[in-house]
Amino acid sequence: MPDTSPRLPLTGVRVLDLSRVLAGPMCGQALADLGAEVIKIEHPGRGDDTRDWGLRVGQNNSAYFNSANRNKLSVGLDLQTPEGQRIARELAAKSDVVIQNFKYGGIEKLGLGYDVLRELNPKLVYCSISGYNRAGDEAARPGYDLVVQGESGLMAINGDAGQGPLKFGLAVVDLTTGMFAAQSILAALFDAQRTGQGRHVEAALFDTGVQMTAYYGMESLLRGADTPKYGNAHPSIIPYGVFEAADGPLVITVGNNAQFARFCNEVIDRPDLAADERFKTNNGRSQHRELLVEQINAELIRRQRSELLPRLNAAGIPCGEVLGLLEALQSERAHKAGLFTNTSDYDAAREVPVMTPPYRIDGERLPVRRAPPELAADTRQVLASLLGMTDADIDQLKADGVL
Repeated sequence: MPDTSPRLPLTGVRVLDLSRVLAGPMCGQALADLGAEVIKIEHPGRGDDTRDWGLRVGQNNSAYFNSANRNKLSVGLDLQTPEGQRIARELAAKSDVVIQNFKYGGIEKLGLGYDVLRELNPKLVYCSISGYNRAGDEAARPGYDLVVQGESGLMAINGDAGQGPLKFGLAVVDLTTGMFAAQSILAALFDAQRTGQGRHVEAALFDTGVQMTAYYGMESLLRGADTPKYGNAHPSIIPYGVFEAADGPLVITVGNNAQFARFCNEVIDRPDLAADERFKTNNGRSQHRELLVEQINAELIRRQRSELLPRLNAAGIPCGEVLGLLEALQSERAHKAGLFTNTSDYDAAREVPVMTPPYRIDGERLPVRRAPPELAADTRQVLASLLGMTDADIDQLKADGVL
């Protein structure tokens, strides 16, 4: 894809992305979306593990890989070789940010730890993503999203009442850790602009998992016990959740007492519920949740969504249909929002969708400047432009198995 983008907030910032799988690559992608030049270092033979996960796209990409690596350059470099390590250090010396999520001690063995690289580049912002506190007694434990979902209590709050632990549909801890890491990197970059000194940013999956329990976690601490599971309902606002109409599910979110009165009077034609002293306040509705929800369910199941949604909207009550995944991605709403673009980079015979960045700046959605790269596609360009290597130098390194 040609780079026709306007100037973006991180234009001129260079990121050396030594990470793989999901949390680190998502962090790098967030910075790339904002305009940073992100150089992804991959093993020249196998690349990022996720190139082999899920549906294949082109020769060595996958749907999984493509979800976390748009707007990046790919350099094939064997970091287990002394020459590969030397090249990585030279690239770090010319970068503003380094991201790594190697297992504990692994990056130091390669001579690419923070203490080494900050000597080469004092302004460097260095981000380490790990499973657990790198200074704690579990530092050497590998970090896996599913394990952390269990250990942090996230599985315990997911699902319906009476159901056992349930993981989230996506690797939400990895994804959120990547966003927290990017947020911290931006703060450190801002500080480096003022002070000329880099920082070591650390993000741990377990810490993120606990943070994600949010108001559930705070309530559990105050209760001194687990909070109940409510499935698709809200733990403290009623009625608020997924309900069944005659032709399928919809979301109804009644956020305050005035909305509840309108819901009863204008949507389900039950003014008696609005007038019932037990239901006039959210606290009262919480105390009589089962009785009220039973009454509401009986009214909704008799009506079509085509009747309910206009009534809800007219009453000023947030609502919406519950769509299947493909149905949502192909919806007119997603199309109008410009949430996907297409590329023929992987297959000249057909176009492949690529998600666009979720941000808008000055009213414009940020562009996909580069499709997620083929493995090592940019090695020659990066080494020639940044390190001044000649074609002969690069050919020799390839022959030596470094590239």
